[in-house]
Amino acid sequence: MTPENLKYSQEHEWVRMESDGVAVVGITEFAAESLGDVVFVELPAVGDALEQFEKMGEIESVKAVSDLYSPVSGTVSRRNDELLDAPELVNDSPYDSGWMLHVELSGDGELDKLMSHTEYQAMIEAQN
Repeated sequence: MTPENLKYSQEHEWVRMESDGVAVVGITEFAAESLGDVVFVELPAVGDALEQFEKMGEIESVKAVSDLYSPVSGTVSRRNDELLDAPELVNDSPYDSGWMLHVELSGDGELDKLMSHTEYQAMIEAQN
């Protein structure tokens, strides 16, 4: 269910590196399913600075409000404003149209602090 080419955080965010060196960030399908129907997403503005593992926004579902944590440090270069009007995209397509941010990385070696697909799958299985 989770793509193998991504890196994952313990808070269930994912990172995909693009060929231009920009990191695309979102939440995992596991997180989206755990939340239930997403009704609101609060994202940082373009130009905002993010710190790895620090709060970057909030996501609200019919069940709860949860904090979103940045899996990488850097500057927001683009955000998915479609989520403001259609937050259900996070549930429908968390790895494609439900992406949240594009981030220009500022920290070296931070991707090494994230989990591989195999490590993330093992963490999910241990939680069940």
